[in-house]
Amino acid sequence: MNLNQDKHGEAKWMQLPRDVVVGTGVINDITNVCNDLKLGSNALIVTGKKTRYIAGNTVHDELEANGRNVEMLITSSATMDEVKRVEDEAMKYGSNYLLGVGSGNSIDVAKLAATKLDIPFLSVPTAASHDGIVSSRASIIHDSKTTSIQSNAPMAVVADTEIIANAPYRLLAAGCGDIISNYTAVLDWELAHRLRNESFSEYAASLSRMTAKILLDSADSIKPDLESSARLVVKALVSSGVAMSIAGSSRPASGSEHMFSHALDSIASKPALHGEECGIGSIMMMYLHGGDWEMIRDGLKKIRVPTTAKELGIEDKYIIEALLISHTIRPERYTILGTSGLTSDAAEAVAKTTGVIS
Repeated sequence: MNLNQDKHGEAKWMQLPRDVVVGTGVINDITNVCNDLKLGSNALIVTGKKTRYIAGNTVHDELEANGRNVEMLITSSATMDEVKRVEDEAMKYGSNYLLGVGSGNSIDVAKLAATKLDIPFLSVPTAASHDGIVSSRASIIHDSKTTSIQSNAPMAVVADTEIIANAPYRLLAAGCGDIISNYTAVLDWELAHRLRNESFSEYAASLSRMTAKILLDSADSIKPDLESSARLVVKALVSSGVAMSIAGSSRPASGSEHMFSHALDSIASKPALHGEECGIGSIMMMYLHGGDWEMIRDGLKKIRVPTTAKELGIEDKYIIEALLISHTIRPERYTILGTSGLTSDAAEAVAKTTGVIS
């Protein structure tokens, strides 16, 4: 951790991962990472039914072969009940640290449980589908709603690009959608700074914007089964997570487009992936900002991220409904949607003009 001063002179803690290990076969370096961090001998791995066989067992066997006591817990959903179950198991086993091994749910559950227990957390992603692999936020379902909860950032991130490249390409593409949506998140943050005098970090905003630009500029080179693509996206997700840590909030990477995603999750019978929804949300929010929404759309298309409701597999009516309630998702967070939201006519106009609905 590093202590910094914001522009108002208030002390602010910035949590950053101590070790970030990215590359082919780095999952086999997990023991070296634990040694470098001087972690204890009792580890608890939180993983999923499928990711257990993709990476969980490898992490377990590697740590156990090097003299550590390792337990494994299978989780299937990111809920507060699962977080409590992990807490209970960690206390039962006397775990010194937690490892989240997976693509989303396992990492979020382990991250929040470790925060509540005040013990280190290591992130071992098997896919690069969103910036939660490195951020200090955990997306948890609470009272039937997905909530972003402040958590401790991972002490280390071990991202094996060979494993990530072998994951379904849709997950990597969704991660790109999450990163590209930083464009509108930063615009919302700047707007809140101007209209509400909200605290703003130019450093965090610039890093977030630059990360989205690099990914968009590289859209032509991001393709399935390429380890170079996995490496590029993982580095972008790490940069986005660092921007949030510098800001002390999710502002650099979460604005009206994320509110749209959460609104859609709450009403659609079968929601799409988070990053896919954020990508489409960013197209529409960029239109509302009066910016180059076609640039966002065209970049997403090149990476094969959905840009229409049909491609998302979601009915047009849910897009409109989500737009109408998006401003209520985090009412304390000021965005281009304002405090009153959009009218029905305006919601339909933005969705049709941008081609999200027909």
